[in-house]
Amino acid sequence: MIFKLILGLILALPLAGHAQQQLLQSGQLLKDVRILAADSLEGRLSGSEGSQKAREYIISRFREIGLKAFNDTYQQPFDLIARDKKNTKGTNLVGYLPGKSGKAIVVTAHYDHVGIRKGEVYNGADDNASGVGALLAAATFFKQHPPKHTLIFLAPDAEEMGLQGADAFLKNPPVPLQDILLNVNMDMLSINDKGELYASGTYHYPALKPLIAKVKPLKHARLIPGHDQPEQGPNDWTNQSDHYQFHKRSIPYLYFGVEDHAHYHKPTDEFEQVNQLFYADAVRLVIEFIRLADQQLSTLPAK
Repeated sequence: MIFKLILGLILALPLAGHAQQQLLQSGQLLKDVRILAADSLEGRLSGSEGSQKAREYIISRFREIGLKAFNDTYQQPFDLIARDKKNTKGTNLVGYLPGKSGKAIVVTAHYDHVGIRKGEVYNGADDNASGVGALLAAATFFKQHPPKHTLIFLAPDAEEMGLQGADAFLKNPPVPLQDILLNVNMDMLSINDKGELYASGTYHYPALKPLIAKVKPLKHARLIPGHDQPEQGPNDWTNQSDHYQFHKRSIPYLYFGVEDHAHYHKPTDEFEQVNQLFYADAVRLVIEFIRLADQQLSTLPAK
């Protein structure tokens, strides 16, 4: 019932300061997640046929949205060391919208997952089809509302194999590293029953706190700073997703995600588990942060 309701809605609710701007069509958002989390993609393991199918779909969406490509291709191949120590190829997907400032914000959401284990498909709806769906929604929004800074939309491969795709991107970046103002990373945005979306990174980059404070809570989701302090041990998310590769290079980041849940890295991480009302609002919160960052940041101190 909720699914049918959501599919029929267009989320044209006002963003802070943007009362007349339409954000996204929820039907497309959910369609993207459903397709990327389908059994036919076999868990999107890096180097697999399922990964290739995921790439083809994301590339088709990049084209549909109207993202530009660096060097006439959305694909950035790189050497990948698989868990069996065999060398193979990974492929990042990169598109962009040009700005006027000479600076860039890199928006990331990895598209790989862990594949098939013991005959069960790990579809990774939350981890991280939800992040890719949000990335595509953000690209759609900013295509309609041109940014001040160049926005680079990066779907890294091989996050699950040690953040290898993000590392490869930064070793061969399409713009100079010193021109990257900020990384906004999304990894697991869709399964939470408390309306809590965490914004991790302000401990390292406190200059981002005022921007977080300007992102107003929505009915089904609110931002909570945290999960970024060393004394938190495993609850410190600083090195737990692709943003860490930016952080290691002193590029500021903000990471959006939910806390671990019962479906994390389980075959039950399926589209049916997505909290659709929370997810739609979580995506709106992230896009509003990107909008504010794009408008208001010109420099940001490194760590």
